Amino acid sequence: MLAASLAVFAAACAPRGDRDDSLKSSSSETAAPPHPPARPVVLATWNHGLPANLAGLARLADGGSALDAVEAGCRVVELDCPDMTVGLGSRPDRDGFVTLDASIMTGEGRAGAVAFVRGVIHPISLARLVMERTPHVLLVGAGAEQFARECKVELRDECQRCDAPGGACLSPAAEREWRAWLTEKRYEPKINIENHDTISMLALDREGRMAAGSTTSGLAYKMHGRVGDSPIVGAGIFVDAPIGGAICTGLGETVLRTLGAHLAVEAMRAGATPQEACEHAIRRVIAKNGDPSGYQVGMLAMDYAGRTGAFAVQRGFTYALQEQLRDAASALA
Repeated sequence: MLAASLAVFAAACAPRGDRDDSLKSSSSETAAPPHPPARPVVLATWNHGLPANLAGLARLADGGSALDAVEAGCRVVELDCPDMTVGLGSRPDRDGFVTLDASIMTGEGRAGAVAFVRGVIHPISLARLVMERTPHVLLVGAGAEQFARECKVELRDECQRCDAPGGACLSPAAEREWRAWLTEKRYEPKINIENHDTISMLALDREGRMAAGSTTSGLAYKMHGRVGDSPIVGAGIFVDAPIGGAICTGLGETVLRTLGAHLAVEAMRAGATPQEACEHAIRRVIAKNGDPSGYQVGMLAMDYAGRTGAFAVQRGFTYALQEQLRDAASALA
């Protein structure tokens, strides 16, 4: 039998104008966690984190690593994302093309990412291949797609060959919404309606290894060529052993301007708990990006003891946390 104690939680939102006093001093820059994890922990953004976590824990139960778990969880949402923000069924850019971004990272500092790719069914797996088979961290556009073909990654070739927007390259639902958007062409991100969100994951296995991953189609109706925070190591995801990891979701530009995930991990290095680290990073996001009424950023963090934290700019950010094994069907019921 599979898996566990699973729940969806709503993260607190940042109080506006509060003084940032979340950091604590630490006598050791890289202090070890207080104890190794007693059991695997999987943490993911939004309600679609539920099936992602179940897939991740199933992989861990089969003997997989934290890296395997993150890849497996992200792949589930890439194939079926109900809010059309991840994978090839997502809403397109303003020109009618679905372009995808993804990244993956381990606590040892290994990382791989792809950005602005078309027709790649599992960008998270392609990002892992960049990490494992190349000397690079980030491949983009046609070069990343060429690498995918060389690695025999599963592709939807018509999406790469088609120079005309829309049509066969979009799901019926995405094409309907895009054509309706064309009548006014109003670019207007909607908080927690999530036309600009991701599946981001953190996993910690029984051996004490941690990994992070993120995959997304980015902002709906973005400018063609726009890339957000998800494939940028240090912005959308970051892991550093033996400190911890952090992941972000929301409006990528605000996270890019602050390197949000790296900021949270560095707060933990300075002595903050995962919860304090998320609060510190979100307050910095608000300080650097001004009036927060028009955007959402959610952040999750975890240390190597398996302790977690969550915080967000706005109310409405949900996340999924799973720690023990139990029947998968009842967990989703």
